[in-house]
Amino acid sequence: MINTQKAGFCARLKLSGWKIVERFVASGLPEQIVTLQPSYAARKECQARELSTQPIRIRLIRVELADGEIEVLATSLLDTQYYPISVFKELYHLRWPVEEDYKVIKCRIEVENFSGTSVLAIYQDFHAKLFTANLTAILARPAQKVVSQDGAGKKYPYQVNLTNAISKIKDTVVLFFIHHDIFALLENLWQLMIKTIEPIRPNRSYPRIRRVQPRKFPMCYKPTR
Repeated sequence: MINTQKAGFCARLKLSGWKIVERFVASGLPEQIVTLQPSYAARKECQARELSTQPIRIRLIRVELADGEIEVLATSLLDTQYYPISVFKELYHLRWPVEEDYKVIKCRIEVENFSGTSVLAIYQDFHAKLFTANLTAILARPAQKVVSQDGAGKKYPYQVNLTNAISKIKDTVVLFFIHHDIFALLENLWQLMIKTIEPIRPNRSYPRIRRVQPRKFPMCYKPTR
């Protein structure tokens, strides 16, 4: 259980189901350094992977959100002087763009939704979908500048609707390889991005609705494109 990469981490923990976290929440303490002992199952897995089974020390940090909800963060940054508790709320918030990218890759371009089971099919699907996502990002960046300028003075700032942009590029990307002149295609995509926008409403939050998720991509059904 030793971090062999020597990389610091900060992660959110569930408030229930882990006694050490439940005791920390009940204590009312703003932070606490605790020692995690590996379970029997964890020791067996570590041994199978030839990893250390030594206990690890982590720092639990209580974060109160604007709506009164409590979050508990776990971090390997134990130095309370160098890493004061005040920085962790913002530090954890900085992971949000990364999570949004994961959502785009997994849910918008469905990178795990393969059209076949062979190695070649999976490679082709993976690279085609990453190409589509990267192309969307390249086109959306300058389009966003135009959207921001046009939206100056409005109640909310606006942004390109990336979900719609990805959908349109999925429909168009093959044409880039069969048309000699792609400038008209790029111009149409550009205009769609500028026109299909959404407001950025700050401090929005929604309750988490936990449902049992069905299998996302059954292989007996092929993707539409």
